[in-house]
Amino acid sequence: MITTVDFAPLDGITKAVFRVTWARHFGGVDRFFIPFFSPTPQHIMTPRDLREVDPANNGGLCTIPQIMTRRADDFIWAAQTVADLGYEEVNLNLGCPSGTVTAKGKGSGFLAYPDELDAFFEEVFSKLTVKVSVKTRLGINDPAEFPHLMEIYNRYPIAMLTIHPRVRAEKYRGRVHMDVFREAFESAKIPICFNGDLQTVEDVQAVEEAFPTMTHVMLGRGPIADPALPRKLRGGASVTVEELEDFLEDLYQGYQAFYGQVEPACQRMKEVWFYLYHLFEDGDRLSGKLRRSRSPADYERIQGEFLHNLKLRDHADGAYI
Repeated sequence: MITTVDFAPLDGITKAVFRVTWARHFGGVDRFFIPFFSPTPQHIMTPRDLREVDPANNGGLCTIPQIMTRRADDFIWAAQTVADLGYEEVNLNLGCPSGTVTAKGKGSGFLAYPDELDAFFEEVFSKLTVKVSVKTRLGINDPAEFPHLMEIYNRYPIAMLTIHPRVRAEKYRGRVHMDVFREAFESAKIPICFNGDLQTVEDVQAVEEAFPTMTHVMLGRGPIADPALPRKLRGGASVTVEELEDFLEDLYQGYQAFYGQVEPACQRMKEVWFYLYHLFEDGDRLSGKLRRSRSPADYERIQGEFLHNLKLRDHADGAYI
């Protein structure tokens, strides 16, 4: 039975302003994962990274910092640094499929080096007392890579293994490999969380029915495209236009306060709308106009057209997958 809903880290979107504002308007999420930071060789937290993990900027939410590195000493330093801020758990990113990341052997690129990964865990778990969870993909090119990776994961006291059942090469395309996920779930000696293509209540219910003893799911793009999705999982109502209008105004103002000017706030809002327009019937008709808007006034006008001229769907249409 699903008892815990996690909000995945989406770099560039689910940062502190978005997390706190989203949580103020909607509900149903138990834990928010902070988008990854990569420790510097000098072991210094950048002001941007420190701002994200500072509990004072997270509105009392249950947040878990995510770290991306392939060096055990860097991970240990970063994990201890955020533990000193009061965090009880940190997350290792082995899922990011971005080419600029994987070219450095980080994110899902680390999965190409299972022996090195094994040694990484050996050192990390011998030196850290803070809990360590992991977000992973199935491998680099072939899901057949995952059984060996799962053997490695099973050797260590990983607090939670969140599996996105695609390989790095697939990024977010094609169907997830549920057969491989099932094999991993059945062989797991550690807690498992499912992540991937959970767009509707029915999607989550299907996973819950297939794996009745699983307790955790992680939602990513779903709660951005349909902010009421986690709430609906708890039996709550669909989002209304009035709720969306209040949320978007609050978020827009939050971005303006953060950046000190309106233009970058508009850019951040457009990134949210990249997913959110799928919640509107005929939303693709306006999405291009909004994306190409050149001024805050144009952006605000087109957003108004969405909210006042288009009809809300019960759930996002899923084309963003």
